[in-house]
Amino acid sequence: MKMLTVRQVAKISGVSVRALHHYDEIGLLTPARIGRNRYRYYGDDELLRLQQILLHRELDIPLERIKGILDDPRFDQRQALVEQRDKLAKQAKRYALLVRTIDRTIARLNGENAMRNAELYKGISPEKQAEYEAWLTEKYGGDMPERIATSRRKYDKLTDTEKQALMDELGEVELAWAAAMKNGIPADSRVLDPLLKRHRAWVAAMWDKPCPPEAYSGLADMHLGHPDFVKRYEAIANGFSDYHAEAMKAYATRLAA
Repeated sequence: MKMLTVRQVAKISGVSVRALHHYDEIGLLTPARIGRNRYRYYGDDELLRLQQILLHRELDIPLERIKGILDDPRFDQRQALVEQRDKLAKQAKRYALLVRTIDRTIARLNGENAMRNAELYKGISPEKQAEYEAWLTEKYGGDMPERIATSRRKYDKLTDTEKQALMDELGEVELAWAAAMKNGIPADSRVLDPLLKRHRAWVAAMWDKPCPPEAYSGLADMHLGHPDFVKRYEAIANGFSDYHAEAMKAYATRLAA
């Protein structure tokens, strides 16, 4: 195989020349040889190693760990590709489901289908739920792990019918809430109180304990503090994330008065 220069490798791989230089400097991807002109030249082995580097990066593995993996004498490139393919195939399947969920949600908001409320959450992974729980614990500490565990135990005890009813209730409340926003009802309006009462009751049911005003207000701050929650509410309606939090905080203030 003809040797490729660093610029040629950058062009075909999409990796910048600067990044390739950095990979060389840290011993992650060393050129096959360096010419008299000081140009770096790469052969087939280096191109395959670069592919492995990029595949591992796609799986969110840091560079220092990738170097250890690839330099391990037990590393089997063929087996690694099989395992990476399996992981990516599973991700592709989940992402395809998420895309279908988003498309169907858009159609629902446009009045084009009768999507069930529970279908709003298809494709959301247990790993993502675990990420949220870790974020909550890190951000709020205190008894948060116990509160999460209590909520999980309560939810796990529910029948499929009960779980469906809970998600239907949340979906109905959120869609009516977003419709109020679109109709120009201010976020601090008492007109929203019946919806907010239902929402706070839903939260209490999920927590398996009362949701006092201060906790409900804190929940609003939490929703604004994590980008995934913001994206979720913005998927329901543009501007709904801020409106949703503002309404919760205003309702909490009225309850505490």
